[in-house]
Amino acid sequence: MNCRQFCAAAGAGVLLAGCKNLAKPQDEPVRVFIIHGYGATVADHWFPWLARQLQQQCITALPVALPDSMQPDYHRWQDGLSQAVGMPSGRTILVAHSLGTISLLHYLSRVRPHKVGGLVLVSAFGARVPTLPQINGFNVDNYVDQCPVDFAAIHQMTGRIALFTADNDNIVPPENTRRLARQLDGKLEEIPGGGHFLGSEGFTEFPQVLQAVEHMAAAIQGENHV
Repeated sequence: MNCRQFCAAAGAGVLLAGCKNLAKPQDEPVRVFIIHGYGATVADHWFPWLARQLQQQCITALPVALPDSMQPDYHRWQDGLSQAVGMPSGRTILVAHSLGTISLLHYLSRVRPHKVGGLVLVSAFGARVPTLPQINGFNVDNYVDQCPVDFAAIHQMTGRIALFTADNDNIVPPENTRRLARQLDGKLEEIPGGGHFLGSEGFTEFPQVLQAVEHMAAAIQGENHV
């Protein structure tokens, strides 16, 4: 039985333990953290699908649950990232969506890891979104003002940065993600008709994000064997 077959047949807890046993003992596993945004949970949108797909490939997928996502609090969200992610390494891939992207980028700017394996940022932004000062009573501008991003420092942490936007994203219009891609020197893919990549818009799967993570994980594994 190969690793993929083993993982597909096992339960979630046994799955991760089995994959670790199949890895070489000297190898730190590649870990993928999945960070949701405003109004979401780890069970929403394409997050559970992505975690399952990665686990079936023996890649450790760790959804990050941040508190009270309808009224995000800067300190509680940063504490949540600290508790879940800790200090990333060159074998850490971080996937984030919407408000989770600037929260993550600020977190990395604060903790300053020496290296990060890769970043996948969906409907991402690194500063105020002019068309979204608030939503449902949540002051987006105030939250963003507490999350300055050191773009140069993040660029030094990793050369693997993939960003996704859509031509019809009415929540985070694509120019915001385009600007961030330029600031981070990342690879941007624009998906026609993708909206804000929500489950309610049909995005319960996201093959392009999966492919980006797979490529990053393969590159990290390759580095380990040079």
